Amino acid sequence: MVASAATMTDELTNLIEAGKINEATAEKLLQLSPGAYCKHRSWGLGRIAEWQLSTEQVLIDFHNKKGHPMQLEYAAETLVYIPEEHILAKIAANAEAIREEAKKDPVELMRSLLQDHGGAGTVEEIAAILVPAVFDVPSFKKWFEVTKKKLKADGHFHIPAKKTAPIELQETKTEPHERLLEQFRLARHPKEQVAALDALLKVLQHDTLTPEELQELARELEEAAQRGERSHTTKALELLLLRSEMAKFHQPLGLASDAIAALLNNAAASKKLPTILKELPPVKYRRVLELFPTVFSDHWEEHARQLLRYAEPRLINEIFHLFTREKSRDRFGSILARLIQERSASSDLLSWICEERATAFPELVNSDLLSAILSSLERDSHGEGKKGARLQELIFKDRELIADLLKSANSDTARDIIRKIMISPVFSDLDRRSFLARILKVYPELESLVTGHQEKEATPARDENLIVSWASLERRKKEYEHLVSKLIPQNTSDIAIARSYGDLRENLEFKAAKEQQAMLLRQKSELEIMLNHTRGTNFENPDTSAVSIGTIVTLKDKATGEQEIYSILGAWDGAPEKRWISYQTVIGQTLLGHRVGETILLPHEKENRAMVIEKIEPFVESVEVES
Repeated sequence: MVASAATMTDELTNLIEAGKINEATAEKLLQLSPGAYCKHRSWGLGRIAEWQLSTEQVLIDFHNKKGHPMQLEYAAETLVYIPEEHILAKIAANAEAIREEAKKDPVELMRSLLQDHGGAGTVEEIAAILVPAVFDVPSFKKWFEVTKKKLKADGHFHIPAKKTAPIELQETKTEPHERLLEQFRLARHPKEQVAALDALLKVLQHDTLTPEELQELARELEEAAQRGERSHTTKALELLLLRSEMAKFHQPLGLASDAIAALLNNAAASKKLPTILKELPPVKYRRVLELFPTVFSDHWEEHARQLLRYAEPRLINEIFHLFTREKSRDRFGSILARLIQERSASSDLLSWICEERATAFPELVNSDLLSAILSSLERDSHGEGKKGARLQELIFKDRELIADLLKSANSDTARDIIRKIMISPVFSDLDRRSFLARILKVYPELESLVTGHQEKEATPARDENLIVSWASLERRKKEYEHLVSKLIPQNTSDIAIARSYGDLRENLEFKAAKEQQAMLLRQKSELEIMLNHTRGTNFENPDTSAVSIGTIVTLKDKATGEQEIYSILGAWDGAPEKRWISYQTVIGQTLLGHRVGETILLPHEKENRAMVIEKIEPFVESVEVES
């Protein structure tokens, strides 16, 4: 049966009558008239350029195939008609208009996009539609992160926890609290449960859930915390804190005080308390610390003090506020003074004292604090990672810090500090000079002490190389290789990506990447200088007639009779826990060249100690390369 003239063109009717196409093919071809958009599974979006019915072909303009011919039946079978109101057609017709819509009403654009995509689409599928015609890759990522939050607030979109799962358009609006409750109940990991509950409590109102629903949720929280306490202790604590916070919506729920107290007491008994606080998000530090006086009673100060050994500056600040709230501010100051005197304060704690020196314990800001800083930097330089990086950066960024630390010191104290800095292996030559210059601003009369040392450096002996173990030399080489082959190329890539975000004046990612670049290049330069001026050794056959590099020295305190043993090793081989010290340290320099029976004055925290050298032996333990 021939189709009517209302639905068929004369040309297609003739082809049907001639038996060259059937009616179903003709119906599809009617949609694929010249100017219509279409999509091919391999070649993507195209537009019908013209019909050439005399040769039984249509010509299609694809992105990379202009005027591509296709036989009529094949075109009808493989091309999908795209209406003009479809998102793909709109982008092809006017990508700029879609770009503006994405800025003004991203939710409506996503609604339209998902409707045209069968009601659901993964992030990858959405990106394939919008990139590169509407966004480049970095711009899409930025736009989508903002848009996703708006989609969650709208309530008509299901945002899955898995990034690879599709975002679904929903006919019925889901209230934010319903979506978050579902996320909590579907979550299997405590981390996901905490994230869902954190977000839920931000949107809950007093009448959002009934008392019965709140009771049920509280019970689920307690069970989740109990299940996760052993393997995910920090997240279990967070769940209990959230459970307590729910009491403001329904007072009969009460606080989860007993469960929290039991968890904290168990953590303290197993010495896990510092780890738990370290893993806790900083915004929750205060909520936990506020419980210390109740949970630990008369021992809360001791538990808080133990945290200071591991705490980063934000946690230190909250511990300080805890002591202040409990009217124990002076006690906190005494704890800090003792840690400084014992040289056991961490680099983060010393950073906090320096940063807060104007308002918190200005009486601690003196030369003793500076000596503690130098000891901490030297101690951290022997360990893994970059524990002292924040403190060292603070020293050079804070232009007033050195003057504040030395304002009450006498010339003798300043002279001792200058000597420590000049022989310290912690600083690069450039940083050492900068450090000394700031001290000389306060004590210009000591300039000859520094210039004399520098003149000596300018005319060195024939062998001016640092002496290091083969193991530590290999470790530095690996560090240099990692820097050059991994970190610097990655930073270059980060700068390029950040630059693509535009407006460099307000581009925080670009600024951070450039600051990182300056630091990495400085590290590269320092490592190159060090590697070019080192000599490896295995400490074999040292001269034991006097203290030399590669010897073990046994000392006896003349006043107390106590023995101390030090191994004098290479510039990078210090290990305080083993009593290994670099020959460049203050103690190492003091001992070098002295013989058995001689009395030397060994530097100590408050005053020098008279020590007798009892024995000098060759160092025999191997120095291992750290992986």
